[in-house]
Amino acid sequence: MRHFGHVPPGTRQRLFHRQPVEFGTDSPARLLAVALGATLYSPATRPQLAEDVVKQAARGVVSMVLCLEDSIGDADVTAAEENLVGQFAALDTVEARAGQDLPLLFVRVREPGQIPALVRRLGASVRLLSGFVLPKFTEERGIPFLEALTEAEAEAVTKGTARDGHRLYAMPVLESPELLHLETRAGTLDGIRRAVTKYRDRVLALRLGVTDFCSAYGLRRAPDMTAYDVQLVASVIGDVVNTLGRADGTGFTVTGPVWEYFRLQERMFKPQLRNSPFTGRAEELRAALIEHDIDGLLREIELDRANGLMGKTCIHPTHVAPVHALSVVSHEEYSDAADILRLDRCGGGVLRSAYTNKMNEVKPHRAWAERTLLRAEAFGVAREDVSFVELLVAAGLA
Repeated sequence: MRHFGHVPPGTRQRLFHRQPVEFGTDSPARLLAVALGATLYSPATRPQLAEDVVKQAARGVVSMVLCLEDSIGDADVTAAEENLVGQFAALDTVEARAGQDLPLLFVRVREPGQIPALVRRLGASVRLLSGFVLPKFTEERGIPFLEALTEAEAEAVTKGTARDGHRLYAMPVLESPELLHLETRAGTLDGIRRAVTKYRDRVLALRLGVTDFCSAYGLRRAPDMTAYDVQLVASVIGDVVNTLGRADGTGFTVTGPVWEYFRLQERMFKPQLRNSPFTGRAEELRAALIEHDIDGLLREIELDRANGLMGKTCIHPTHVAPVHALSVVSHEEYSDAADILRLDRCGGGVLRSAYTNKMNEVKPHRAWAERTLLRAEAFGVAREDVSFVELLVAAGLA
């Protein structure tokens, strides 16, 4: 699969200076973690789940989480597990018959014991599973999940239901009260760091459960506000990235928080989208973005990246295109990153950017350049005259 793979080749050629690369379950974890993009959540109780997965793949979704945890009622877990197993079997048939590229599929579980039980029940269709999302992750609660996942993968390979080398990844969700509360935060983060470092080859990315953070204080941000406007939440994000998102080789990909809104609601503040990028037909797009409160999402995506996060948890298909469009590397970013790494190979130093609007200094900007070129692999590089508005339209938002 590839980002913008659902876009006609001619359109991709017009939009991209460098097109996104193809990737799959065998790709390096470093690339997969960035390529997750907008990870769309869906309750595992949906009766047409297999059809939904195929439909969303055709619309550009490349990663999905099928949820057995908070999105379903406690009394529905058994039925949801049965439905999930049946839907995976249906997806296996669809893929075998039509060669359909499916998203990376993860299952969000409640308890460690669900992992080996589900892997056994999935049988041969486990080949479509990329891993599990682990809720309310701390060192104490998380280690049993990671141990269960390691054992389940080994058992599937031994029994022949999964090929040798098939990797089941973990995506821990950082959402516990211990992480939020100031008096326990440092110790909790240190424990999480120990756990995920021990299982580094197993952990694909860390996800932030900001809704749970807000819940602990009875808060809910309005559609006019981003997660970074809620100081309690912003402080946790900063500490998580500080501890677990470092660019020195010890860090992990940390994904952005969920955006909860997708309906028209009365506005308290003025729209956050400027008119200037929007001309002609794009004015209609601007109106649609404002009407559906997507302008707040766009601002939060930009703040996610500015604060060291990559990708985003999504609960509605309309959120996918903005996340992916704003993940594309601009021609200017690419030019700067390539120049920095080229200069690094020549011994370092500083030079004026090709766009003549900044200085590119190798030592402080090298890590940024490396991350930018990795993002360029996953999402491509826009042509010099292509704006995010055109990418939004191409991705299918309008």
